Order: sequence, then C-alpha cells, then structure tokens
Amino acid sequence: MKRLGARFRGLYWRQMFVTMGTVLLTLALLGASYCALGYNFLRQERTSDMATRAAVVARLSAGYLRNGGFTSEAELSTLTGFAASVSDLNFLICDSQGRTLLSTDSGLDGLSVTIPQNLMNETMVKGSGSSRTNLNGVYPEKRLLVGVPVVDSSGAQVGAVFAVSVVHSSLDEMWQGFIGLFIMTACVVLMVAFMASSVTAMRQVRPIREMVAATRRYADGDFDIRMKDTDRNDEIGELAGSFNTMAESLQQTERKRREFIANISHELKTPMTTIAGYTDGILDGTIPYESEKQYLQIIAGESRRLSRLVRRMLDVSQLQAMDPLKNGCHFDVCESMRRVLISMEKKITDRGLDVDADIPDEPILVLGDNDMITQVIYNLLENAAKFATPGSVLYLGVARRDGKARITVRNLGDTIPPGELPLLFERFHKSDKSRSEDKTGVGLGLYIVKTILEQHREKIDVTSEDGVTTFSFSLTAE
Repeated sequence: MKRLGARFRGLYWRQMFVTMGTVLLTLALLGASYCALGYNFLRQERTSDMATRAAVVARLSAGYLRNGGFTSEAELSTLTGFAASVSDLNFLICDSQGRTLLSTDSGLDGLSVTIPQNLMNETMVKGSGSSRTNLNGVYPEKRLLVGVPVVDSSGAQVGAVFAVSVVHSSLDEMWQGFIGLFIMTACVVLMVAFMASSVTAMRQVRPIREMVAATRRYADGDFDIRMKDTDRNDEIGELAGSFNTMAESLQQTERKRREFIANISHELKTPMTTIAGYTDGILDGTIPYESEKQYLQIIAGESRRLSRLVRRMLDVSQLQAMDPLKNGCHFDVCESMRRVLISMEKKITDRGLDVDADIPDEPILVLGDNDMITQVIYNLLENAAKFATPGSVLYLGVARRDGKARITVRNLGDTIPPGELPLLFERFHKSDKSRSEDKTGVGLGLYIVKTILEQHREKIDVTSEDGVTTFSFSLTAE
C-alpha cells in the first residue's frame, strides 16, 4: 500500500490528476453556463410565443370583458374555435381583479381561479407578465403563465388574458437532451485529454527517471552515463544538457582526484621508503656504525621534504578558500618585485646568473593581496633561476597595458616541449630533468601560482621557443 501510495504521489500521476481535474472543472462550468443560457433562451422564446397568442385572444376577448359576457353566439364560437386550434396552450380570461371569467381548460370547470396579485400587477403595469406558478394549488405542478392586458376601443384596461403552458415538456426535453449531449461530449473530451496528458506527462517524466537512475550510478562511481534528450528545445532538453555538463565535470573531477591520489602516493612513498629502509638498516646493524651519520642526514633530508610537501598542500587548501579581491586593497607591485629580487640574491648568485630588472621607479598600484602576489613572483623567479643556463640572464619586468599591469619572468635554458606546457601548472608535475636535478621540490610551486592568480580572476601564460621560456600574467591596475 505504501509503494502504491508513493507511486500515485509521483510527478506523472500528479500531473494527470491536475490535468483531469482542470478538464472536469472546465466542463462542469461550461455545462452549467450553457445550460443556464439555453434554458433562459428557450423560456424567453416560449414566453414570447405565448404572449403573442395571448394577445390575439385578448383582442377577441375585449368585447366580452367590456360587456360582461359574450354578445352573440358567433363571438363565443369564434373564441372557442381559436382556443381549440392552439392545443398546446390553455387560456384564462380574467377581469381587472384577476378573477377568471372563462377558461379553455376543462379541468378548471367549477373552480374559482384567481391570478396571483403580483403577476396581475406586472401584467397590467408593464403590458405583459410571466411566472411559473401552480395557482395556489390549482395545478399539481408549476406551469408557465404569460399574461397580456385586454384593452377596449377606448384604451381602457378591462381585464387580462393568460396563456398557460399545458406541460413544460419542451423544457424537460431540452434539459435531458443537453445532459445527454454534455455527458457524451465530456467523455470524449476526457478521453482525449487523458491520452494527451498521458503522452505529455510520460515524455516529461521519462528523462527525469533516467536522471534519477543516472544519479544512482554516479553514486556508485560510474560517471560514463549521459542523457540522450539534449536535442529537445525545452526545459527538459536544457536540464539534460546541464546534467551532461555536470557529469563531465564530475568525471573530470574524479579523474583529477585519482591522479592527485596517485601523485601524492608517489611523492609520499619515495621519501617514506627511504626513511624506513635506512632506519631499519641502522637498527638491525646492516649499516655500519661509521656510516650511520651519513644515512641519518639522508633521513633528515627526506623528513624535511615530507614536511615541505604537507605544508605546501595545506597552503594550497588555504589559498583556495581565500578571496583576495573581497576588500579591494591596492599595493605597489614594483616594490614587491624589488623585495623578491633581494630575497633571491643568493640563489641567483650561486647559479652565476645576471638579472635584467625592468622595474619603473614610480609605483604601479594593483588590486589584490600583496603577500599572495609576492609569493607568485617569488615562485616564478625561483623556478626560472633553477632551470636557467648558468651564466645566462634572468629577466623580471612590469609594464602598464590596457588598464593592466603585465608582469613577465623570462630565462634562457632548455626548451620545454609544446605538449608539456599545459602540464606545468598541474599538481606534482615535474619534468624528467626536474626529477633528476631537483630533489628538494615537491611539484606544487607552479600549481600554487595558478591557484593564486585564479583567486585574483587572472590567468598566467607560458611560452618556450629556442631555449627562451617566458611566464607572464596581468593584474588590474589602479
């Protein structure tokens, strides 16, 4: 029962119930409206016809009412013959007080019939009147009475003639016919609406069900599934396209996560294996006593490298959570570049490098975080010095261009293959040359550079041709 109830609470059935309820309500309102309009129209037509016939009888009855009775047998025969010719109506000829003097309804013979005062007043004042009444119990059911005044030759109202509908079968037949037609039409409309709603609802629900199944597969780690309704030009097609975009993003994120785990496992495994191997060798006596100091130094170096790796990873996590543009602070990027050059002086000298510094004396104020941008410049310059050819020249410069401050770091060394340029900013990426010559790096320096610049809504460009490698990025200048 719970599963059945949950099924009927689904989107498909809810849409079906709403659609069918709306159609039923519309049909009911339309049926009631057309029924009322049809009934009123038929009654008006019937009333008009009865009033016309009553007017004819009124003209024939004028002499009778004026003289208090028929003046001749011929006049009575004429009136009786006319009443017989209209077999679907009876007529009541009344005096000005509403008392019936003559009736064509044989069932009223011997009865004293008086027209209700309100109907009589309406007829005499307005020139015609109509009402549904049983004449105070004279008739077993209500009948339609339509009256017109009788006016003599002098213009005086001497009485009234009321046409009485024998039965109201015409209204009943109209009502029954309309009800039958309405029921038949309603069934056809409901069937068409049900089929159209079912097809429409199923077409809308099917891709949603597919998305539900896809999300369950995503939860199980399968990111290869894609939606097939992207060609639809509606919200479902847009949702399917967005769903596929999300799936591709999740797939890419999962790939990067696995690469990250693989990379960090490799980075951690090497020093930990070295530390564990040499430690065990010292403890079990495999390493001679006189060599212990040498291997302890190796263990200390690998421990420090592990510490740097963990610290850099924490730095990356902190950088990704920061918004350096939130406070809108400006600083002098020229001063930051000079401080980096001073701090790098020993490393540059040890490599036998010269520096070409193109830094203007006047300040260039840029938007961002001073410490973070200083770290970017330091990492780039350190990386350039590390891979520069000994005795070559390092270039560090800044220039204004289109409201931006363009910072450039350039060195002369080995040309980086074009296919490797996009990989320079990946986590833990190192070229083979770097792995062989640089044992202190952890492969996060350029990744941190890219992360900081992305937090500043900026990008970094790199080119490498004929041994000249150039890194450049922009900052918004004041």
